[in-house]
This record gives sequence, structure tokens and C-alpha cells, in this order.
Amino acid sequence: MTTADIGLVGLAVMGQNLALNIADHGYTIAVYNRSFERTKDFTAHCAAHEPSHARVLGFEAISDFVKSIKRPRKIVLLVKAGAATDATIDALIPHLEADDIIIDGGNALWTDTIRREKALSAQGFAFIGSGVSGGETGARFGPSLMPGGSATAWASLEPIWRDIAAKVDPVTGKQLDGATPGNPIAGGVSCTAHVGTDGAGHYVKMVHNGIEYIDMQLICEAYSLMKTMLGMNAGEIGKVFEQWNQGKLASFLIEITADILQQTDPADATGNTWFVDKVLDTAGQKGTGMWTAANALELGAPANAIAEAVFARALSALKEERVAASAILKGPSLPVETDRANIINAIGDALYSSKICAYAQGFQLMVQAQKEYNWTLDFGTIAQIWRGGCIIRADFLQKITDAYRNDAGLKNLMLDSYFTNALHDAQNNWREVIALATRHGIPVPAFGSALAYFDGYRSATLPANLLQAQRDYFGAHTYERIDAPRGEFYHVDWPQMPRVQSKM
Repeated sequence: MTTADIGLVGLAVMGQNLALNIADHGYTIAVYNRSFERTKDFTAHCAAHEPSHARVLGFEAISDFVKSIKRPRKIVLLVKAGAATDATIDALIPHLEADDIIIDGGNALWTDTIRREKALSAQGFAFIGSGVSGGETGARFGPSLMPGGSATAWASLEPIWRDIAAKVDPVTGKQLDGATPGNPIAGGVSCTAHVGTDGAGHYVKMVHNGIEYIDMQLICEAYSLMKTMLGMNAGEIGKVFEQWNQGKLASFLIEITADILQQTDPADATGNTWFVDKVLDTAGQKGTGMWTAANALELGAPANAIAEAVFARALSALKEERVAASAILKGPSLPVETDRANIINAIGDALYSSKICAYAQGFQLMVQAQKEYNWTLDFGTIAQIWRGGCIIRADFLQKITDAYRNDAGLKNLMLDSYFTNALHDAQNNWREVIALATRHGIPVPAFGSALAYFDGYRSATLPANLLQAQRDYFGAHTYERIDAPRGEFYHVDWPQMPRVQSKM
């Protein structure tokens, strides 16, 4: 019997929570998992605890699962990216009919999504690659959703995706919270929109994750400066982040950082130990940050701060080497700084300025990508999608939405008047913080690379003239002249005397 509005394959925590979110919004959802035991456990849990349990239908056979869904069928995949996704698609295809839609909600590589969309389209099916951000809680109560695919397929999925996405206030851009099981948020602007064709949705999600990497690294460097240079304990630093979350730095990551830093160690019954001080300083990564940095290199986009955040995680993983090196390699020994209030203010300015540059790099990368992959991306809409539900959600994103609404052709986020003024106002403190960190021997690779990007982008002249001359010397790569039109190339016959210039 055909009763389900949509189907979902993959009942790990993200899949379970997204299924419940869909059911909460009045849609009947069919669910399927490769292991039927997990399906049975999930539906039993729903029956016992979830108000919307009657709208969650579990199936053992994939054929029955597919048959239960209204046409054109919409089937969401939340399985492991890569081979597992391909295997799931292959298992579904024999049971599908023309115009049915598969929606991949995993962290797929965008080139895989392009390949899958092309292959499925040739067979008469539709494919949507949709970024899903917000973690387990977002999936349950409202994620940020970044779908890419055909306009026709999106039109079929749109009502459900708009209903289940996070909602933000239309004026302030702040996320509307308060959803509970069975009682979703009503009203507000949904944090989803059609991003573009084929792999555009997964690409935008990848860039989101790359920005997430640098955002987190910047926060960690601010924490390190207060801990090492000012001698502050975790709880004191947490209070600073709590204050920052009331101003221009307000964001999900700042909010949770304040909570983390003020958490005592659950293993210490005395409550005298800070939890973060017991966490080993090695950071993991799942690959999307590396994809962002690698693609920036492929496209020639200057995303140096994003790449630096990836390298910082790689360096953190060398724990044993770093411990051994610390006994051999010595840095400066300076007293703790005493001008605490002014330095904390300066660190806040450095954090905000670096954040502007990080987002500027992410959007600049997407500008390059749309040319390479033949997409038309609406950057104001992308910023709007990220205002709620996702990990990088922040009040700051409303300013980015405004910037691109004011000028859809904005070359770089730093050139918007709001961000230009913010960088001008804060740059003295930004520079002072990096100088202080350098004098104290405290690594701040993200702060430093963001400043290098700002200084490089605002420079009318860079030393690349010498670099290009070197390339011409050893490899005859030619060069352009400042006193000739762009596009005219020259070469000097360097090994010969006299050195004769020849136009090429």
C-alpha cells in the first residue's frame, strides 16, 4: 500500500533524527536499513517515546520499502560516503520507476555527485546531492540544507526540505529555537534553497566545512593566547567567550566554546579540574577540510587560511614528536602579560578580522568553482542558508547576506563597506596580537595567514614580479611588462651575452 510521502535509507543517529524531524512536520516516512535489527529497534523506540511515531514506517525488504512511497518517489540516503552510497543506489535502482528521486544527504565528494547525477539522469531518474549541516541536534530539530540538482527534482522535494530546515528570524537572522519532539518551529525563514545543478549542493557543503575548520582553529588560537600569554584558566577564558557571544562574534561555535571551557572534569569529584585541560591536544578530521584546501589549490584560489587550519590539525596529530621536540627546541621565555583587559579586547578584534578573511576566502573559492563547474551560485542565498541550523551559524552571516544582496557581483567580501570598515577599525589590534604571539613563541597560524591574505589582497604590487623573472630565467616561462598591454608575453635569453629581450 502506497502511504509514505518520502523514504529514508540509513538509520544511524543522523538518519534516525532526520526521519523524526520529517515525521514531526506531518509527513509519513518509510525507513530502511541494511540491518533490519536496527530498523526494528528504531521503530520500537518511536512507538514508546516519539509523538510522531505513527508516521514512521519500518520495512525489512527494500522492494516493499520502495513500493510504499508515493510517486515520484523521494528517497533520502544517509549512509557512508563513497562505495557504500554507490552500493545503496545500485540496490535501489531495480525497484525505481521513471522520475523517482534519490537524495544523497551524506558528506559526498562533489565530483562523485556530478557522476551519480549524470548516470541516474541517463536512466530516467533524478538525483539531488544535498549538504546537511547541524549534527545530530540539527537533523532532529532543523538543519541547514544545501540541495543541488535539477530544478524539477527540487520542486518535488522543496516543501519537505523547507519545512524541516532550521528557521531564522526574517529581520535579525537569528535562529528560532525551542522545537521539541512533535512540536516543530513554525514561521521564520527556512535555511534551505536550491543551490544549483548536479554537485553544487555538496560543493557548498564542503566549503562550509572548510570554513568550519578555520573558524574552529581561530577560536582555539584565541583560547591559547589567553591561556599562555595572559595566564588565564579555562573558566576565566570561558567567561570571555560568553561575553563575546553577546556581541559581533555571536555564533554557535563561540557559544559552545564558552560552555566547554566552563565545564569541570566529570572524572574529578572535587570539581576543581577543568575538563578541557584533560583533553589530549590531537585533533581528528574526516576529510572535507582537506578537500576544500586541495580544490583551492586546483582552482588557484587563495584559501591559505583554510589550508592552514587543515595543516594545524595535521601538526596536532604529531603529539609524540612534539613532546620530544619540546625538550630540544626552545622558544622565548617572557613574563605573563599584565594588560589583560586591553589584550583580550585586541584578541577579540583579531578573531573577528581573521573570521572575515576566512569567509572571504570561502566565498572567493566558490566564485572560482562556479566558473569551473558551470554553476550559477547565489552567494547571498548561500549565506542565508548558513544563518541557522549549521555548525558555522552566526549573526555575522546576516552581514554577508546583506553584502551580496547589495552587490550580487561583489568581487570579495572584504570590499563590502561594512567589512572594509570592520577590518580598518580592528587591524591595529590584529597586528599587535600577532606580534605579541610571535614574541611569546605562541603559534597562531590561522591569525597570521588570515592577516597575510588581507595584506596581500590589498597590495597593488606584490613581489611576484621577481618570482616571474626567476621562472623566465630557469624555465623560459615568459613574463608580462608593466609598460605593455596585458596578454603580451616576453622572454629574455638569459644564458647569452648580451642578454637580448625578445617579444613572444
